[in-house]
Amino acid sequence: MNDYFAPHGEFKLQVSNNIVIARLTGSWNKECAEDFSQAFMAQVKLLKTQRWAHLVFLDDWQISVPEIVPIVDDLAAFCILNGLEKSAQVANESMMKKMYLDKMAIETRSNFERRIFSDQDKAISWLSEYGFTTAQGLSAYELV
Repeated sequence: MNDYFAPHGEFKLQVSNNIVIARLTGSWNKECAEDFSQAFMAQVKLLKTQRWAHLVFLDDWQISVPEIVPIVDDLAAFCILNGLEKSAQVANESMMKKMYLDKMAIETRSNFERRIFSDQDKAISWLSEYGFTTAQGLSAYELV
């Protein structure tokens, strides 16, 4: 395979109770977004609950190529159709990153709602208000 098309950027995924937790790092190319989408869908299919949430850490993620937008849109649609109700995104307060995320992800649709937090504890608290919790004694940040 040509290195030019090798995935650029990284991610980690972990499921804890009814939350799929992700940590995204680096600047993603299309190939990395495709790998993430496939891995994320595989995790969703293994969930033993009909309603679930997503907690994603974006502090080390960078603005990525525009070609990832349709991949992320398709993944979001898949997730919502398969029980995703809440998405908490933890990111620093970079306005550029917020504008990019706003362009990429749906805020609210039927039962789905997305919020951006600058603090992990506030994100986890918001999810827990709706019954989404990590395994007891575990910090979400330490899981990924």
